Amino acid sequence: MDKRGDIIRFGADGWKARFDDGFDAEGVARVADALGVVWADAAPSATIYVGYDTRHGSREFAQLMAGILSSYGLVVKLSDVSCPTPAVAWSCARDESAYGAAIITASELSCEYGGVLVRGADGGPVPRSFLDEVEQAISLVPARDIGAFEECDLMGPYLAELASHIDRASISARRPRVVVDAMCGAGTTHLAGLLSDLGCEVIEMHVEPREDFGGIHPDPRDPWADACEQAVVAHEADMGLLLDGDADRAAVIDEKGSLLPARVLVPMLLGNLVMGHGAHGRVVTTLTCSACINREAERLGCETTPVPVGFSRIYRETLDSDVIMGVEEYGGVCVPEHLRERDGLLVCLLAVEMLARSGKTVSQMTAELEGIIGTMSYARRDMRLEPAASQAFRNVLPGLNPGELAGKMPVEVSHADGLRAQFDDDSWVLIRPSRTSAVVRVYAEAPTSRARDELLTAACELVRRGI
Repeated sequence: MDKRGDIIRFGADGWKARFDDGFDAEGVARVADALGVVWADAAPSATIYVGYDTRHGSREFAQLMAGILSSYGLVVKLSDVSCPTPAVAWSCARDESAYGAAIITASELSCEYGGVLVRGADGGPVPRSFLDEVEQAISLVPARDIGAFEECDLMGPYLAELASHIDRASISARRPRVVVDAMCGAGTTHLAGLLSDLGCEVIEMHVEPREDFGGIHPDPRDPWADACEQAVVAHEADMGLLLDGDADRAAVIDEKGSLLPARVLVPMLLGNLVMGHGAHGRVVTTLTCSACINREAERLGCETTPVPVGFSRIYRETLDSDVIMGVEEYGGVCVPEHLRERDGLLVCLLAVEMLARSGKTVSQMTAELEGIIGTMSYARRDMRLEPAASQAFRNVLPGLNPGELAGKMPVEVSHADGLRAQFDDDSWVLIRPSRTSAVVRVYAEAPTSRARDELLTAACELVRRGI
């Protein structure tokens, strides 16, 4: 996902690098040139959408991207304002002439990073084979031809479509007070404006353009969520809403200033989709998602399908029409009826609708949910290893089949994504080497924090013995 010397490498969905280590106009031009070659060869004269976030130079990089793509005979539509990744993806998915999209953003990474995300014709991720083909087409000196492109309004139609999914009457009747923190990112002003139109009283934070993002990372979790948590209490708001840098992920804060974990938020959203919107079908989760999601899905009569970590795995399942929700472990949520991609703004709107319809506070809804499905304690530890040790563990991992961990006997052991041991009380632990660095990630969930930590410690010891 970075550039070392003259080599640009793509990660799972595009290229990201530090501004002081390769992300510059030359690098963007080289990537745009390669995308233009591949897209024009596969679909001559197709439409390509281009968007950008609020980072340093993003608009100028997007204009450069649009001009170079256009020079290959592609019809390029550039957003006329900074916009969320899901807005670009949705616009692409709704245009039958569109073949793909490129968004200038580094998502939740700090202000020192820039990036180019690539999306397919349906707004979803592109195959690894496509990214490999683009990588091979990147030249040291890109073509400098610049073509004409159209600047257009992507946000208006996208926001109108979002609003059509929501019970406007319930929100307008309750008029909830909401703190919105788009974390200086691409959702700035867009979510707050839409909520105001729907009848909310909105207090928006981090609105002013700041190249340093006001010292925060645009990542909706603690400690970066601290300011929003404090603002919710100070303004006596009903809830707080956070978006990450490109607004494809969101988080919710209750009226007491507590950030809702994914094990609470996702089951709430699922309940709203099933009971409030009449949705019925499968829920796709990564193997690292909370057992609480499975419990609520079962209670609601929904089948769950676990897949290895990575949104591309969730996306492939959404190609079947029976999927009503796809979920990542840290709260990235996809509702395929709307878009086969994560959308933080939709998550926020569903959360506000849920609050308005319930007549309760967020903390009351949380307590009610936990009274039904119980609670679990979730955590992750990262073990940083020497490259040789990391490879040694990868070699022995397929043969590991522990008979017990932390005094608990697994009822199931799977090697679908590393090593995952499941226990009879819904506890589980997953050991998963990173695909891109010498890190082994260890996840665990159990009914108590003590039991969770015992599983984490036992799993880390298993890694040490394996190397």
